[in-house]
Amino acid sequence: MFNFFSTKPKNYEDIPAGPFHDLTLQPNTVILDVRTAGEFAGGKIRGARNLDIMSPSFYSQVKNLPKDKTYLVYCRSGNRSGQACEIMADLGFENLKNLAGGIMRWPFETV
Repeated sequence: MFNFFSTKPKNYEDIPAGPFHDLTLQPNTVILDVRTAGEFAGGKIRGARNLDIMSPSFYSQVKNLPKDKTYLVYCRSGNRSGQACEIMADLGFENLKNLAGGIMRWPFETV
């Protein structure tokens, strides 16, 4: 029998583009794009910082980020950013927001 209670609780929130966009305008938020440098160069959310989750240095880069900020994390479709949020939650980050559907669902300006 499958036990629904044995699954690990999600330590981050999936939020749609509208609320995600509103949060990008708040102080104390950091926008993280966890796609590859090539994807990042092809268009990103304004103010985003690129930390490629596939990079061997991802873990050590994230580990050193301040934990008192709100992190807005996105990728192309929301899968890699969800994984990034899990890693960050395991490292003790508490304010994590994942862009539901990723940048493919982003109706706002990219730069």
